[in-house]
Amino acid sequence: MTSAPLVRFAPSPTGFLHIGNARPALLNALFARARGGRFLLRLDDTDRERSTEEFAKAIEEDLAWLGIVPDLFARQSDRSAIHDAAAERLKAAGRLYPCYETQEELERRRRRQLGRGQPPIYDRAALGLSDDERAALEAEGRTPHWRFKLDARTVAWDDLVRGPAHVDCASLSDPVLIRADGSYLYTLPSVVDDAEMGITHVIRGEDHVTNTGVQVQIFEALDQPVPIFGHHNLLTTADGEGLSKRLGHLSLRGLREAGYEPGAVRSLAVLTGSAEAVRAVPGLDDLAALVDLSHISRAPAKFDPQELDGLNARLIHAMPYDEARERLLALGIPEARAEAFWAVIQPNLTKVGDAAEWWRIVAGQVTPVIADAGFAAAALDVLPPEPWDGQTWKAWTNAVKERTGAKGKALFMPLRLAVTGLEHGPDLSGLLPLIGRDIVAARLGGRD
Repeated sequence: MTSAPLVRFAPSPTGFLHIGNARPALLNALFARARGGRFLLRLDDTDRERSTEEFAKAIEEDLAWLGIVPDLFARQSDRSAIHDAAAERLKAAGRLYPCYETQEELERRRRRQLGRGQPPIYDRAALGLSDDERAALEAEGRTPHWRFKLDARTVAWDDLVRGPAHVDCASLSDPVLIRADGSYLYTLPSVVDDAEMGITHVIRGEDHVTNTGVQVQIFEALDQPVPIFGHHNLLTTADGEGLSKRLGHLSLRGLREAGYEPGAVRSLAVLTGSAEAVRAVPGLDDLAALVDLSHISRAPAKFDPQELDGLNARLIHAMPYDEARERLLALGIPEARAEAFWAVIQPNLTKVGDAAEWWRIVAGQVTPVIADAGFAAAALDVLPPEPWDGQTWKAWTNAVKERTGAKGKALFMPLRLAVTGLEHGPDLSGLLPLIGRDIVAARLGGRD
């Protein structure tokens, strides 16, 4: 029997998560959820200059808003001793070697290679240095960076998304794993932590395909089992523009503050670019049942941010009052009237927060629109006495029609404009009893 999977989402706390980051987070969480597995949140915070505690906390908050509660949590910055031990093993095995070239020297070398029609990959000149030459460079004050020596072979794997996949490592430069200042790049700590933590499946964006070829060799050099990989397409805007965490494109925090439901964001982030039609899926279990990594397209997952409005509206229109209650009360809507109000205005909402504007129409200040004072006076004259109910609107409009001879749009539109100040809105048969006779009478008289 196959053991339950352990997956991970490993963002760097260098900015706020955006909807593109939500895609791998959700795909991992849903993959584990559907298989009884576990989800690890690991903060890859080895970038000491840009990583902040503010962003680390924001990542946890954003994932919680999406409904993702990690089973495990770790920070790479707490694991440096483990990374150091792995680096020493690779050095002892001759797979991690010191290089002394400056960035300027490397750039000149790349330009020469390109000028000669050669691929601009590192020529391993550092491997030819003698002990004396290395000592002389260090005496000059040079501190080495460290590269991993790749085997010149093709690394192949069966990708969860792409099927058979491979990377020709002979066409790659030996990657730098340790900077001259001693800090690690992403590659080595990621492999070491995945191995040490027992990650079984690595599900991430297709921009990591080449990294996978390199990382498989590092797993093998450390005598560690290689996880199963899956590389999904990346979420882009409709015009193909990539999303940037640093630029704040569609940040999860911004979407939350704008009033979008997590279910709408989840649905868009996960279903776009897959064989499943993009639709509003309220629950994580339902969404997990729809996700099949092998059905994700190889083409970019283009989305229109305006799709969120439609998805959000569909979730709101199906939302029971009990789920909306606390949010309505927070908008200042009295509890005694909130449930009836919700039933009337719900079909007209895109976001729960829009209810505040309709409550203003019910109980706040409105500028009545009255084009024909005589028509308004006649409507006021036949305004039914209270109590009002769902039949009052029909009885009133019939009376106005009999008094004025108006019908159709000429009957209903002037009344809506006088009562609400708007040309559109909820069904007035439900809205009218909420507004009440005194307010309606005042508006018909041109007063708010």
